[in-house]
Amino acid sequence: MKILVINSGSSSLKFQLINMTYKKTIARGLFERIGEKKSCFHFRKNSTSETIETAIKDHSTAISTALNALTSRENGILKDITEIDAVGHRMVHGGEKINKAEVLTPEIEQIMEDNAKLAPLHNPAMLKGFIETKKLLPDIPHVAVFDTAFHSTMPPHAYIYGLPYEYYSEHGIRRFGFHGPSHHYIARRTAEILGKGYDEVNCITCHMGNGVSIVAIKNGKSVDTSLGFGTMCGVPMGTRAGDFDPDILLYCISHLGLNADEMKDVIYKKSGLKGISGLSNDMRDIVDGAESGNERASLALNIFAHTARKHIAALATNLTEGMDALVFTAGIGENSIRVREEICRGLEFIGIRLDPEKNHIRGEESEISADDSPVKILVVPTNEELMIAMETEEIIRG
Repeated sequence: MKILVINSGSSSLKFQLINMTYKKTIARGLFERIGEKKSCFHFRKNSTSETIETAIKDHSTAISTALNALTSRENGILKDITEIDAVGHRMVHGGEKINKAEVLTPEIEQIMEDNAKLAPLHNPAMLKGFIETKKLLPDIPHVAVFDTAFHSTMPPHAYIYGLPYEYYSEHGIRRFGFHGPSHHYIARRTAEILGKGYDEVNCITCHMGNGVSIVAIKNGKSVDTSLGFGTMCGVPMGTRAGDFDPDILLYCISHLGLNADEMKDVIYKKSGLKGISGLSNDMRDIVDGAESGNERASLALNIFAHTARKHIAALATNLTEGMDALVFTAGIGENSIRVREEICRGLEFIGIRLDPEKNHIRGEESEISADDSPVKILVVPTNEELMIAMETEEIIRG
């Protein structure tokens, strides 16, 4: 079975073609600046790649260009588009009604539209990607895999906030959690590495890229997470603030004269690593700055590690019957030796002991815990696209 995975943004579109027999990506592509005069198409199949500057006026053009590239006589990987058995679409927000991957039907489309206000930058763009792909591939199943669905197993005491109950019951304000396909993939792979059944694995997974979320997984299910109603809280991220006292919002509105849109711009685009350091939103620049004596870069690194430690320790209270592993993934988690070291320092009291020599790796699957560590520490590169393809295949096969 060959599954095409689509991840559609407002001005970009990523795709991968995955051979499910071997669970291998055989082609991938990225469209940037869709709708602009100079769009860019990056295409890679097996070990060859090319970048083309061409006019991509809309998502329909991007998808048709992708299908032409996949079936091109000169550079393609397929003889015909009929070799594609299904399409898996990454979707962000399914609200409370979605708790698993779903075949895209008019009812699911309506749920996505209803939840557009919860993910205004993502749901409309992703829905547009589905609609345009469906026009070009109308005769095969299209499956939506939602970021929020993996966290639908959280108990009410983990997702309901300390606000008047009607804010939840009447308006749906609650903790949702995100990066679901990444955490799901990492939990499955962790179970395989440890030789355990998926429904037996207890771990904390740390997805750390430009966006950050940490999740407690008990018996293979998400039971708590650092992210919440939106994608700003938890650990300070590239440009997002992470946790802070909501009274600060009230103060800024009342005394600094900022309105809601201005505050949103501050906490989502001007805060986090960039706001603290004044240097960059990229952790590589932060670490380099800290090691060169830049005090604000050191402060940003320390705040990031300190907050991550707090969330890991707090989330561990969900795993009182035993924690199998702490797992790092995504750009920072997979590649930053210094960040993993800083986070693990001070977590020995919950059985997390890092081996500095084993930790000296980047971008490869590895165990980095000390031999006597009660909790395994793992680095596992994430593969959200493969997880989307796996969930798509499971839905199709019933």
